Amino acid sequence: MTTIDQVSPRSRRTSSQADRRSARHSARPASGRALGGYHLVEALIAGWRPLQRLDVDGFALLRSRGITRRANSAVAVDAPSDEASLLAAVERIEGLLAMTGEQACFRVLDAHGPETLDGLLAARGYDATGHSTLLELPLDRARTAAPHPSAEIRTGALDEDWFEAAWSLAPRDGDDARATMHDILAGTPSVQVLLRSNGNGNGNGNGNGDDVDGGGAPVAVGRAALVEAGRGTAAILNMIAVDPQRRREGLGRAVSQTLLAIAAVQGADLALLEVEQDNAPAAALYQGLGFRPRGSYHYRKQADAPPTPDS
Repeated sequence: MTTIDQVSPRSRRTSSQADRRSARHSARPASGRALGGYHLVEALIAGWRPLQRLDVDGFALLRSRGITRRANSAVAVDAPSDEASLLAAVERIEGLLAMTGEQACFRVLDAHGPETLDGLLAARGYDATGHSTLLELPLDRARTAAPHPSAEIRTGALDEDWFEAAWSLAPRDGDDARATMHDILAGTPSVQVLLRSNGNGNGNGNGNGDDVDGGGAPVAVGRAALVEAGRGTAAILNMIAVDPQRRREGLGRAVSQTLLAIAAVQGADLALLEVEQDNAPAAALYQGLGFRPRGSYHYRKQADAPPTPDS
């Protein structure tokens, strides 16, 4: 049986597409704070690196054993803007996935074209789901809050103890989910933060996140992938999870501030994160830390597509 791996990933780019991509590379932003367009999309992909990427007619087709939509969708990188070429690219992606019995899912970013992509997918019967907001925060090492004093901090390669803690707080459904999440998180160097309880099992509820001393079970984790972003480095925050019994104690804020502080020390000048639009508490937390909207995105899934866990 033919598999996607056996199909050549080469894109059928026109000369104008190649020219557009060349221009994007030559006009690299002077700082990650000016991140946009091609560089923004590539940073987001790198922050949650898929197990497989095929470049198809200006789209990055991402596949990771069906675990998380971010790592199992097609996203426009330098896709054609004319309708005929765009339709041909979408049909090619649909055809490639059909070879393995899969249905297509596209991630549509409002700040990055083609402008007609969403309407084209809607007309083909794709359902909209997973509406999320992209937030950004310029990082200034001198003004970043200090790390939490009891935080366990790792940088670089994926730390196995941190992964065990993260999995205990935020497990995923699906076959091979644990191994796949491990491989996704191991794909990019990152800052990893872990907070443990004080060992007595009781939170003080003061909202400051100070009832932790490293002696007990994991109560909060977070990760900031460090990725190239133009001529700078961006910190892509994700995997921020808090024990459900310890919410509203400031642990999410403590983890986030620690991630931002260490990422700035590691040279990041911009932080990005994604939050689902129906998650008002998370949005309020990040806006309180100074994050501001950078844009939004949603997914378009072929009708009757099998569910993919999380985003």
